[in-house]
Amino acid sequence: METSQVADRVWMLRFDVGQAYAVELAEGWALIDTGPTGHAQEILGSLRRLGAHPDELRAILLTHSHPDHTGSAAALASITRAPILAGAADAAIIRGEAPQPPPVLLDWERPLFETYAAPVPPAPPAPVHRELGDGDDLHTPHDTADGEPQANWGEPAAIVAVPGHTPGSIALHLPSSGVLFTGDTVANGADGVMLGVFNIDRALAISSFHRQAALNVEVACFGHGDPLTSGAAATLRAVAERLE
Repeated sequence: METSQVADRVWMLRFDVGQAYAVELAEGWALIDTGPTGHAQEILGSLRRLGAHPDELRAILLTHSHPDHTGSAAALASITRAPILAGAADAAIIRGEAPQPPPVLLDWERPLFETYAAPVPPAPPAPVHRELGDGDDLHTPHDTADGEPQANWGEPAAIVAVPGHTPGSIALHLPSSGVLFTGDTVANGADGVMLGVFNIDRALAISSFHRQAALNVEVACFGHGDPLTSGAAATLRAVAERLE
């Protein structure tokens, strides 16, 4: 698994399919997504190389319910006791209490889906300790359901609801750092930055893209494809103007 620094206090962990991000907090670390099932020990190894002991993982934030992002969440939570946070509308799916809604595929997406998404193994059910909604600030003290305190992010960490890829897709915006984690609502493909694929509602996904493009960000971290490490807002806005 490749590990590379994206921005100050942000590292990308790249899997065969997709990627996760490690964020160094004021106290401890957070993980944004967890990759497919079976990668927990690799992730912990990468965190150790960054200087993080497993018990320093303070939060696991899942941008959405797809198994290439949630597959290793249950194992990591069990090992580290870090709480899992996710969008409220995806929480039941992540817990295994509701089915994954199928994407509405465009014709050109079908071969991509069969090649990349369909072979990803199902994710084991994982607990969701905190269900997130639009405008939630992770920097605000909040006890999880089991009474464990939330992580100290050291700066505002705002949740942006971005449905359309899945019902409960969320983005994480760190306004002080100028960093945005988009999950799969935005991707960086062979032809550049684009709307993420395999959406359940394309029109809603486009609206969510526009919402993220309106943010003042310098760095954008995607679920698939290389992050933008500078000038992200201008790039997102240029792409948003062309979306239909």
